[in-house]
Amino acid sequence: MSQLIPDDVGLFLRWLLAFAMLSARYLLFAGAAYLLYYVIKRQDWLFMKIQQQFPKRKQVLTEITYSFLSFVIFALMIVAMRVISQHGVLETKIYRHFSEHSALYYVLSTVFIIFFHDTYFYWIHRLMHQPFLYERIHKVHHLSKDPTPWAAFAFHPAEAFLEFAFIPIIIFTLPLHYTSLIILGLWQVIFNVLGHLGYELFPRKMVQHPFFKWLNTSTNHNMHHKFVRCNYGLYFNIWDRILNTNHNKYYETYDEVTARRDEGFKRMKLKEPATGNIA
Repeated sequence: MSQLIPDDVGLFLRWLLAFAMLSARYLLFAGAAYLLYYVIKRQDWLFMKIQQQFPKRKQVLTEITYSFLSFVIFALMIVAMRVISQHGVLETKIYRHFSEHSALYYVLSTVFIIFFHDTYFYWIHRLMHQPFLYERIHKVHHLSKDPTPWAAFAFHPAEAFLEFAFIPIIIFTLPLHYTSLIILGLWQVIFNVLGHLGYELFPRKMVQHPFFKWLNTSTNHNMHHKFVRCNYGLYFNIWDRILNTNHNKYYETYDEVTARRDEGFKRMKLKEPATGNIA
């Protein structure tokens, strides 16, 4: 993110630009998803919704408020990293020219930081579910029992700090092309919005596929919000599978949700009314 901001701007303007870019990305992805699924197709696609109800407006406003507060924290940390680098305390290892490292290194380093973030998130997330931290910090995110896309970055300020802390860890230790961070940022917001979408988009048999079963799903994270002590992963379902922290009815629920969705689309093609209750 900081690589997209000119070097000669002051700290406040740097913070403001970082905040604006983070907010714009959030509004674009979360806003588009919310508009489509919760406004335009709210009634038509009810059969797709994981939990067959819609959250109250108060919850949506809370999600948006805490997300923007998270961007305040994220932008401050971006500025802090700039100050640390400028004053020679630590030098970032971000490079601008592809010629500095091989194409293979670029690909592998980009893939690595995605998997590193997923691992970092899983363990930080498990930490946040310890009773002391859950009640004081992480409970903010769980105010959404049935989240919307706006909940993607709805964190307590302390959790927002921890969520972003993996960025200085990697940029001060690992040589990365700045576009790798852009790719990570896009990957992050897409999966965050997808995880909080409240609708399952992946194919019905995906969780049984030898390769794609390792990806996380909207159903998985939606169940985390509903049941709390399960399904801690972000992008992938690797650690939850290895450590047996998936909800014991995850696969059953995924099958039920995707079967209902597929049946709903069949009915739409036949112009039959879809079933469902709007709460």
